Amino acid sequence: MVTCADTSFLFSLYGNDAHTPRAVAWMKSQRRALTLTALSEYELGNALRFSEFRKGIAPGEAALFWAQFEADRASGRLLIQVCNLADVVDEAKRLSATHTLTGEHRGFDILHVATALIVKAQQLLTFDGNQKKLAEAEGLVVPV
Repeated sequence: MVTCADTSFLFSLYGNDAHTPRAVAWMKSQRRALTLTALSEYELGNALRFSEFRKGIAPGEAALFWAQFEADRASGRLLIQVCNLADVVDEAKRLSATHTLTGEHRGFDILHVATALIVKAQQLLTFDGNQKKLAEAEGLVVPV
């Protein structure tokens, strides 16, 4: 089973917010690697730096949290799967045309769901309620 994660889940897992205990507990309960793409890797790094810039996390914590992410990647807990960006964008266009007028979905949320569908995930981890609705509408299970 392939499980992907969006940035809200990853930030909770590697950063520090209200959902951190749930994200950590979920990750500890799993034996399979979590599947990510370059998109989620990029957005997590940016979210950590942006949070530090806005003083949401302490100075130096973005680098510390990123090092924890890299350690999990090196250990095999995270798998970065390569996918074709053009395919992701085409799927995102379909999702936008199908769901945005009725569901108010943001671009990056659509890209995360599109990516999960392209890599043939069965699950998407997210703490974003609106993204959860989109993922479930497309047949993905959102277990957290």
